[in-house]
Amino acid sequence: MSVEQGRPLPFGDASFELVSSRHPVSPDWAEIARVLTPDGTYFAQHVGPESASELIEWFLGPQPREQQLGRDPEREASAARAAGLRIVELRTARCRMQFFDIGAVVYILRKGVWWVPDFTVERYADRLEQLDACIRAQGAFVTHSTRTLFEATRRP
Repeated sequence: MSVEQGRPLPFGDASFELVSSRHPVSPDWAEIARVLTPDGTYFAQHVGPESASELIEWFLGPQPREQQLGRDPEREASAARAAGLRIVELRTARCRMQFFDIGAVVYILRKGVWWVPDFTVERYADRLEQLDACIRAQGAFVTHSTRTLFEATRRP
């Protein structure tokens, strides 16, 4: 089920023993805590800080540090605690992503439209040609995908 950002979840208090999510943009910790039963679990994979930053910055240039703070696992954990959740596990992994041809880069930028929001091949033709030359010279372009595992429980 998908719920519009900022809207309450359409469920009663303490309705679920488990709430899960994959890549929430901005978890509504108070709503998560509200719908969990006492000792209920929130289990999710969040996008971590600076995910794919090397690729994003190739096209957009250096990005403001403040932009990544919302994805900081410790800040998210602090907000979860403030909403009455207890952090059971918080684990971040930074995984290597390799692009071996420019077609794969174009594909991922068309799928992950939030990385380079105004991306088109025509608009970024010069940067794509430069990246293609780098891939051919070095064998691959490397960036990193960051993910954070969250497990939290509602305090009884």
